[in-house]
This record gives sequence, C-alpha cells and structure tokens, in this order.
Amino acid sequence: MLASRAFAESADQHLRAGCALFRRWKEMHDALAERCDSGTRHEDPLPGDPQHALGYDLVVEHEQAQLTYRDGMYETRIRRQLTNAGTQPVTQYLIRIAVDKYPGDPERSNRLYRDDPLTWEEIGLSATFGDEPMSWHVKEDRDAFKESWLLFENGDGRFPLYPGETAWISYVYTVKGRKWGPWWARAIRLPTRRLSMTLALPARLQPSVWGMETSMTAESSPFRTPISRQEKDDQVILYLVCRRAAASRAVPDRVEVPGA
Repeated sequence: MLASRAFAESADQHLRAGCALFRRWKEMHDALAERCDSGTRHEDPLPGDPQHALGYDLVVEHEQAQLTYRDGMYETRIRRQLTNAGTQPVTQYLIRIAVDKYPGDPERSNRLYRDDPLTWEEIGLSATFGDEPMSWHVKEDRDAFKESWLLFENGDGRFPLYPGETAWISYVYTVKGRKWGPWWARAIRLPTRRLSMTLALPARLQPSVWGMETSMTAESSPFRTPISRQEKDDQVILYLVCRRAAASRAVPDRVEVPGA
C-alpha cells in the first residue's frame, strides 16, 4: 500500500523537507507502476522546486553542514561536493534559507517575522566554487523564507560544472539568535551519498541535542548513528554522519540562547 500523493505533499510541506518526501513518494509510485506493467507513468514536476529540472544528473557526493552560535548570531556554513552525472553543463544551484522561532506556534512565528522580517542584508550570504567567488541572485524573498540561485560565474568569468566533473561549492550566512529557532534541518533534494552535520554551541548553555531522519519508506526515526560530543575551549561540538542521507533534523533539546 502506498500513501496518496496528497498525503505525501502535505507531509513534505509540514516537515519542510523541500520536496525530499515527495520525490521519494514519486520514486515508489513509479516503481510500483512499472511492476504492475500498467504502461502509465506520471511525470508531473515536483511542486515548487525548480531544482528538479536537474533531475538526478547532479549528485551530492558529500554535504558538510555546520551550525555555530556565537555572540548572539547563528552562522550556517555548507560545503557540497557535486558531481555532474548528466550530459549537460550545470551553471547554477538552488539554496534555501528558512527560519522558524516558534515551530509549535506558527501564528507567533508569523507575527515575529511580519514585524521584523529576515533580510538579505543581515544574512550576508557569500559563496564559492572551489576558490572562485560565486555570484548569486534572489529567486524568492519572504519574511521567514529565502531562495537564491548560486551562479557558477562571477565578474571575472564563468566556470560551469561539465559532465563527469566534480567540484566543491560552499556558502555561508548568518541569522540573529532572536530570529532562529530550536531546530536545524537538512532537506535532501538531490541524491546524497554522505551527510555530516556539526553543531558548535557555547558550553555554558549546557546544550543537549537529539535528531530524527524522515523518509517516505519508513516512519521518522532517530539517527542511525549516535551523535558524538566533545568539548573544545568554551564550546560543545556535536557531530553526526549519515550515509545515503534522508531528510534530517537536529533539535537542541535544552538550549536557552540569551536574547533569543
């Protein structure tokens, strides 16, 4: 038995999985259709996700994600090793930035961001392709949600990712503590072979973190591998590695951020 399309889309939106759940549902739907030899394939585009245009031609070999809290600011730093497994050059990559201060109280969150929206100026987004700085342009600009295309180019030239090539891209942005929220999610939108997540939080806050993986093939479950923990200087470093990653969410369970 397979869940309905409406259920998959609703779950994807509720969990903010960035179409990862819907993509998995579609894979299962098409596989069942082939098995039943029905001769019918539904090739509907993924709702609201232009990254789907790349299909499965772009593969994430490794995503390294790090969240650091310091001096009232959260810094997110992402590195992705991309391989172009298709036949056409890749010239851009879509990223998303979402905040939710009160995930259990959407009206309160909406009121917060309506009165004090997240801005591109405070985010300070920057990106690189290897050692080359990347240009970018805004695709979506909402109070608590941003989308941007990272362009494989800058003022000095263009550097497409050609078929068969592999390269690292990275980007970093910041969000004020009072606009963040008690969770950190990595939505897997493209085939991803390895995901590592690192949280660096002040030791004085005595942080405690737990996490979940979501998938269309099973119920949400704790991470398959334990979260490692070590203290370095005045920080607690929490580290997790997922192979063949599913949509993942790390949730600080008992962290009170001053001024947040």
